Order: sequence, then C-alpha cells, then structure tokens
Amino acid sequence: MSARVLIVDDLYPNVRLLETKLSLEYFDVAVAMNGPDALAICEKGACDVVLLDVMMPGMDGFEVCRRLKSNPVTAHLPVVIVTALDQPADRLRGLDAGADDFLTKPIDDTALLTRVRSLVRLKAVTDELRSRALATREIGGPDPLALAAADTGEGARILLVEDRPSAIDRIGTALSQHHQVTVETDPHRALVRAPEGGFDLALVSLDLEGFDGLRLCSQIRSLERTRNMALIMIGEMHEKARITRGLDFGVNDYLLRPIDRNELIARVRTQVRRRRFSETLRGALQASMELAITDDLTGLHNRRYLDRHLGPVFGEAALQQKGLACLLLDIDRFKSINDTYGHEAGDEVLRAFAERIRQYVRPMDILARYGGEEIVMVVPGAELPDARAIAERIRERIEATPFAIDGGTRDIGVTVSVGVSVRRTTDTGPADLLKRADTALYRAKSSGRNRVEAAAA
Repeated sequence: MSARVLIVDDLYPNVRLLETKLSLEYFDVAVAMNGPDALAICEKGACDVVLLDVMMPGMDGFEVCRRLKSNPVTAHLPVVIVTALDQPADRLRGLDAGADDFLTKPIDDTALLTRVRSLVRLKAVTDELRSRALATREIGGPDPLALAAADTGEGARILLVEDRPSAIDRIGTALSQHHQVTVETDPHRALVRAPEGGFDLALVSLDLEGFDGLRLCSQIRSLERTRNMALIMIGEMHEKARITRGLDFGVNDYLLRPIDRNELIARVRTQVRRRRFSETLRGALQASMELAITDDLTGLHNRRYLDRHLGPVFGEAALQQKGLACLLLDIDRFKSINDTYGHEAGDEVLRAFAERIRQYVRPMDILARYGGEEIVMVVPGAELPDARAIAERIRERIEATPFAIDGGTRDIGVTVSVGVSVRRTTDTGPADLLKRADTALYRAKSSGRNRVEAAAA
C-alpha cells in the first residue's frame, strides 16, 4: 500500500497542484481544508506525512503542528510546514511548534519528493516500534508514547564534526547552554569517536578539508552502534544536490550557511526529540519482550522461554556430540509452607529459592520456572557427574540456610529434591530429557525428599 500524504491548505489551487505532483509519484493523497479537519484525520491514523500550509483562517498551521506534536497519538507524524516566503521567523516558529521540515513556495519538485520519501521511511520505522511498544501499556507498564512526547529535547550529547574555527565557535556557543558538545576536526577520528561517545546527534560539515563530509555521514549511518543516531548536515546553498543525496540515504536534516542561531537550536532540539522518541519506543519494546518471557514472581525465565530455547540448545549439543544436563528442582512440602505460614510467605520462599539457584548458573545455562514450585536448570556441556555435583551443592545450600519470611521477622527451614538427567544419543528431542528428569525427581520425592536422584546416562 502506498504511503498517504495529508495536504492541509484552505486554497484549492494549492491543494490541486500538490495532489497532482504526489499522485504522479504513486502516493495516496488526503486533503483537509482547515486545521480541525486535519487534526481529526491525523487522530484516526489516516495519513503518514502531513504537508501543512501556514496561512489558514482560524487555526493556522503553526497551531495545528503544535497540537499534533503535543498529542501522544499524533506526535510521531512527520509534519512539513509549507510557507509562501522563506522567512527565518516562520521557520523558527515552525520548528518551535515541532515541525520536521519546511518547503517554500513555489515548491521545487525534487525537494518535495525527497522530503516526503525520507519522512515516509522514518514513519514506517516509527510505526513498527509504536505498535509493539503499546504492549507495555497494555500490560500495565508506563505509557511509552506519553513519555516520548513529553521529552524536551535538551541535555543531549552532540558530536560536531567541523574544521572551521569560526563555525566551531558559533555552533558550540549556541548549543552548549542546553547540550554537551564534543568537537572533532578530523573526520577519521570522528568516525572512531562516534560509536564510542554515546552521542544523540552528530552535526557534520559537508565541506571538510580533504574529506567528503557526505561520505562520513554515510559511514556513520552504516555502523551498528550509530545507525540510529540523529544526523544533521551543514552545507552551502550551492550544495543542494549533495544535500538531497544525503537525505536520500538517511541523513535526518540539514542546515545552510550562514547558520541562523535560532534555527540551529530548534533543528537540533527537533532531531534530539525524534531520536529519543524512537529510543523510548525501542526500550519499551525490549521491556515488553522481557516481560513476555519472564516469570513475574521469581524474575526467572518462564515456561514460554524454556520451550523456545531448549530445542536449539538440545540440537546444538546433539550436533556437536557434547553433554547436556537437565536439573529439575522442587521445594519439598511447599503446600505445607503455604498452608502453615500463608501464601505470601510461600512467595517469599519461592523468590529466595530462585535467587539461590541463580548463583550456580553460567551465562550459557537456562534457568526457568517450570511450574508451581518447580524450577528447571539446563546445563550445556555437562555430563552426569558434573550435573550431580551441581545438584548436590544446591541441595546442601538450600538445607543449610533457613529462609526468611514475614518480611524477615522469622526463619523457616526448607529442603529441595532434585531430579537429574543427561542427553542420550537415542533421545529424539528435549522432551525425552525433561521426562527422565521428572521421573528422577519423583524417585527423590518417594525416597524421603531432600535428595538428588539421577536417571541413568
């Protein structure tokens, strides 16, 4: 499906002109003749980019932009302000309102299509992040969209790649009040520092002495650790063709010399907010993924994680003909603990039980809550003697140290039974491994509890 561009203008000839240009490039076009209609369309999610005329009766374009950017539902929408004259005051007002870019009438076709395509790509990435990050809100976490929309765009770490002393002084002075600015005059060193400095944004001069600044932008964009860094080019008016190329391969924005101080501050703020918006959504996505595979009570991985990861671990062990052990650990008489001391005490014991076992786990091991008071530990590379030794150490540790309950006001003794199994060459899959561990655990329970029993190798 083609991207949909919303044209907001109260003059039909202007609308018709833009509609024709965009339709020829296979964009879908929606139209709003006033601000309130535009806001309604955007809130319904019916567009991907907004081309917003400034001069409209009633609610002007600046106010429409401000409302879009302050609403968590629409803050992610790219907005391009369309002005009749390229006036710095209009550009500054638009940037203050949160606009992502500007087009000046008469609109240049190349500039129009370059801006729209660049912003459509950005919107596609943001949409994917938003749809997944909303899972965090649905499961009771903080609303990532509201958090992202509330960011002020200040306090950023900025890398300035510039070799003109006068430009360094002007840009550094303008930005240092609200940001931490690092200057690098050598583009080769800049490429090394960019992924190491934790920067939010890089400002790169296109006309560095002896080096193509556009190439540096491309290199920064291609590195894994700087792929999502905001990038702003600094160029001359006659470098519009190079600037268009930069926007085409993913540079976020540009400034033309001589640089207006207020425009610099506003554009940096816009790009920092946009980057943090994406980073907030990525963080929310990661958090929701962690929650989906984590047991709420113990903080261990859950059964879903075990089912997803045990198969590949088992297959790798079989392929390399290496050992693989499974320990199934079950708290003895856990029901009695709940009945005697209450379920809150039982939860305290289970959390502490999981934490003690965690101390015996290596990074490559799997530790998951299997169900109820059972915890499974999968140990790649371990043969039966190794697995038994680990199980015995855990059993002894559990028995030796009482468990605190009732907020630490009293202690109770707890023991554990452990069933151990190791991979056999005749196993058809991880289910065989788990079944033998479960059978061994049953024997440990039947033999008096507080024991380790192992299935034959």
